[in-house]
This record gives sequence, structure tokens and C-alpha cells, in this order.
Amino acid sequence: MPANLASIRERARVLLQGICHVCPVCDGRRCPTGVPGMGGIGTGAAFRNNIAALAAYQVNLRVLHDRKDQNLGLRLFGQKLAFPILGAAVAGARVNFQGRLAEAELARAFVQGAAEAGSLACTGDGPVPELIDAGLQAIAGAGGRGIPVIKPREDTEIINLIRRAEAAGAPAVAIDVDAAGLVNMTRAGQLVEPKTVAQIAGLARGTSLPLILKGIMTVADARAAVDGGAAAIVVSNHGGRALDHTPGTAAVLPAIAAAVGEKLIVLADGGVRSGVDVLKMLALGARAVLVGRPLAIAALGGGPAGVKLQLEALADDLAVAMRLTGCGDLGDIGPQVLCGQYLDFVRSKLSTLAK
Repeated sequence: MPANLASIRERARVLLQGICHVCPVCDGRRCPTGVPGMGGIGTGAAFRNNIAALAAYQVNLRVLHDRKDQNLGLRLFGQKLAFPILGAAVAGARVNFQGRLAEAELARAFVQGAAEAGSLACTGDGPVPELIDAGLQAIAGAGGRGIPVIKPREDTEIINLIRRAEAAGAPAVAIDVDAAGLVNMTRAGQLVEPKTVAQIAGLARGTSLPLILKGIMTVADARAAVDGGAAAIVVSNHGGRALDHTPGTAAVLPAIAAAVGEKLIVLADGGVRSGVDVLKMLALGARAVLVGRPLAIAALGGGPAGVKLQLEALADDLAVAMRLTGCGDLGDIGPQVLCGQYLDFVRSKLSTLAK
């Protein structure tokens, strides 16, 4: 098995030939119509916007301070995590990766690799049962160290899948509400739909697990999630794979976090490629981040060991970024570490919407 990230990426490049270029900078420019595959939907603008929104912020270098030791640990959904970086849900190996990795192997790589690194990974759902089955089996096999993400199906189907998540020992369960328009589900004859506040409330009451809503991109939807009793949200545009021309998540995260961040847990994904990107998302109001494409490449090229190595590399990079911005622990990270074109907006939103 490859022993370093360079060899893992090279192995993944060979396995993914014709699907993903495994670019040195994963920014969507060479795969604008890669669905199925690794790219964004339509023009790929939403994928690229995630990268651009993060790049619009710069980081203030600070080295005259006493924060010599960096503590990246936190508790999330009752779990002790080594760092605030989780695996995002990546599924559909038969379609997206043309079967070059079995669904069960993909799910296990994410869940087991994240667990061994001291974190959690999400698992996916889709039009064929093997996707949700593989994820739940991987979670059960890792002692419950994973979060299943369920499509916004009919409520009775969601409850049935939540029961299976409970049985697998999952610490939380998620619904990727931004999958309400996915054609691969409707073409397979499976209903996916937008959810009302009343529906979310019914689902939240139907389980003792924290309910996470993934795919929140506006303050209005974030407040609706609060009203529905969600325990957490993920600010996400589905990796640019749901709706073309949506903004990058880092552009909308500050307003959402300021509006609801005291009422539920705010997570974020979209374009995170380095520990500095993690730092930026945390400074903008996220409690933790989810990472998808880099871990998918690591899983293809190195299995669970590859995922573990990629997560640990991101965490190491985050620790350096924290030290060089004067942050000793996650609680020190705030808007003061940032500069850039959105900074005045961030500060104004944090001071007004949070009131």
C-alpha cells in the first residue's frame, strides 16, 4: 500500500483515468461537467465558486504571541475528535468511479480511515440500496464512528433509514436536503422533495439522534432548520453538484453562522483543500468542516490508510496555520485571523445578525 500522499495520488490518477485528472489544484477547471464523476453540475460554476470564495480571504500572519502549543481537539455529537475535519459523504462508486472501487470498499475507506485518524466520516445514499447499505455496514464495523447522510426521501422512508442508523450505532444522522432535485433519484422512481419546517420537526422528534440538515445556503433556510428542531446544519452547495451558479459556501457562511450559530451547530464544506482553508471556514463561523474530493482521491489511491493520511496532513497544516495566526485552540479562531474582500461584511454580520 502507498506510504505517502504523493504515491497515493499517483495510484489514484491511474485508477481514475478518464474520470478525474487528480489535478495539483482541485478547483473544477478541468472537469466542469463531471456529473457523474468528480466535477460540478452544468457549467461547473458552483464548484469553482467554492474555491474562489475561500481564496477571496487572506490570513493575517501573527508570530509575536504566547500560543506555542496548538490544541485541535473538540467534542461533536457526543464524540471526542482529534481535529475539526470530517469526511464528507461520497458514494455511488459504480456510477461516479465506473466501478473501479466497490461501494463497500469506498465506504469502509472513508469511515475506517477517519476513525483511525480520530475523526468521523459521513456516508451516502442514492438510487440503489447498496449505497446506504455499504455506509451503514461501514459505520457498524467501525463501532459507530460515522454519520449516514440520507436523501430527502418520503418521511416514512427516512424514518426507516434512521432506525437502521440507530442500530448501527451512529452518533448522529443527516439529510442532504439540497438533493431535493437530483435527477438520478427521480429517474430511478424514487421521490426526493423539499421539506417543510413541520416535516423536519416530525423527523427530529422521531429519533433520539441529533438531526443534521446538509445543504443550507441561506439565512432563511438556516432559521427554518432551527424552527424544525435540527441539531446542526452543514452550509454546503453539494460540492457544486446540485444547482449551477450557486455562490461559494465561504461567501454565505458568515451571515448564516451569525444568525443561528448559538442555536445549533454550524458545519461547512465546499472547496476545502488545506489546513489554511479549514482555518478560514472556522474563522467564518463553522464549528468543523467536511472534506470530500481530496478524501475520495485518497480512498481510491490508498484505502483507509490513505484517508487517514490525508486527514492527518490537513490537521497538521491546520496546526501550523493556527500557530502562525496566534491561535492556541479552536476557540481562539475568529474573524481577526482574516483579511480580504469580504472582511467588512463578515464583521458587520457578526455584530448585527448575532444580536
